[in-house]
Amino acid sequence: MTMSDPLGDMLTRIRNGQRDRRATVTSPSSGLRKNVLAVLEKEGYIRGFSESEERPGIKALTIELRYHDGGPVIREINRVSRPGRRVYSGIEDLPKIYAGLGISILSTSRGVMSDTEAREAKVGGEILCRVF
Repeated sequence: MTMSDPLGDMLTRIRNGQRDRRATVTSPSSGLRKNVLAVLEKEGYIRGFSESEERPGIKALTIELRYHDGGPVIREINRVSRPGRRVYSGIEDLPKIYAGLGISILSTSRGVMSDTEAREAKVGGEILCRVF
């Protein structure tokens, strides 16, 4: 069965896993998902992730969730740009999430990066999701 929004599915798995206080969650693997997870790991929202082969030709990502003082580090994770409604932003229009305490993850011409990296690189792009 095909998914219409694979990135949204992964974000929902992370949200549900943290609600259940799980140490890890799994998600099917793709290049975009790995890039988004790399940004989340770099910004300190997850411990890490690894890729493994479930069956020949089928790979899965194991995402290690992060907690601080008994609560999840990710308080809010939402998809912004959806398959039916793409949201693009130039660098000057890029919103700050909770006055800079959260991040937006963008898909730019230079790859997937956080909003702070995009401001430094002076590039805009598609806002994939926001995390707080």
